[in-house]
Amino acid sequence: MTAPNSIHPNSPGHSNRRLDVREGRVDLSHGGGGRAMAQLIEDIFRRHLDNDLLRQNNDQALFGPVRGRLVMSTDGHVISPMFFNGGNIGSLAVHGTINDVAMAGARPLYLAAGFILEEGLPLADLERIVIAMAEASKAAGVPIVTGDTKVVERGKADGCFITTTGVGEVPDGIVISGERATPGDAVLVSGSLGDHGIAILSQRDNLGFGTELQSDSAALHGLVADMIAAVPDIHCLRDPTRGGLAATLNELAAQSGVGMLIREAAIPLKPEVRAACELLGLDPLNIANEGKLIAICPAERAEALLTAMRAHPLGRESAIIGKVTKDPQQLIELETPFGGRRLLDWLTGEQLPRIC
Repeated sequence: MTAPNSIHPNSPGHSNRRLDVREGRVDLSHGGGGRAMAQLIEDIFRRHLDNDLLRQNNDQALFGPVRGRLVMSTDGHVISPMFFNGGNIGSLAVHGTINDVAMAGARPLYLAAGFILEEGLPLADLERIVIAMAEASKAAGVPIVTGDTKVVERGKADGCFITTTGVGEVPDGIVISGERATPGDAVLVSGSLGDHGIAILSQRDNLGFGTELQSDSAALHGLVADMIAAVPDIHCLRDPTRGGLAATLNELAAQSGVGMLIREAAIPLKPEVRAACELLGLDPLNIANEGKLIAICPAERAEALLTAMRAHPLGRESAIIGKVTKDPQQLIELETPFGGRRLLDWLTGEQLPRIC
């Protein structure tokens, strides 16, 4: 997010006049490397995201070594609408990347953020997004230490796209990976599914339903730390974002070469999610989440893990929903409340565009 040294905001040639955040809009000069870009960085990004590493004012962040193994993840965010019940694209970008790092059992350390801004975006909207990022970052204890900003012509970015990259540290002795699921393992979920996707859909102009349901967007690394403290031998962790529970379980089954048997009645779902899915003809198990996780652990440790999850504010609705099976076809079977079984397959096509 730094500007070239010749136009640094503190240089003698830089204007002291603040941006008109209330009425102004992003224009192409804000991405051109000149004074306008330096002012945008200073008045919005650095003002709200300020920390010791960002204050180095370099094109990179310099930080010390870590003791454990490093984990890095990157994610792009193109959500529509950008503002929704429970957050906006800024908080979502922070939470999503923290969670991807945490799913390796890592302690997230630092974030980087890249912004693609569309000409005409109100500066007030941009500031709301950056403030949300700052608040989410501070609450999680994971600073945004470097970044970049680009501006594209009107009509080419739909307001704002954000890419975030996270770095984290995995403690010695912790090995959590998608290929570790073993027949007999228990499958757990940390709470009700589909909240994020339905919250986003309810705010789209062309859909005729309303709900007070909020996105579940949240940083899960604190929950993960408590889970690992209780059961260090967790085999797999994954957050069921795009594609929901169905896609995530199929991913894990393919990685580990196993099948799964899931009890439909055990899956936590809010009544608002069920009702909206019935109205729209959607399967709630295909709908994205941004503050839930799936855990797979040895069956004999499942109750201890469930207790630890339910003791955390983000895991109070946790449930054991099934088990890992030996199946060379790597199928996910869903046991219905009536005793029958059906396949829980990958989503075909695009059910819910641009929800994360």
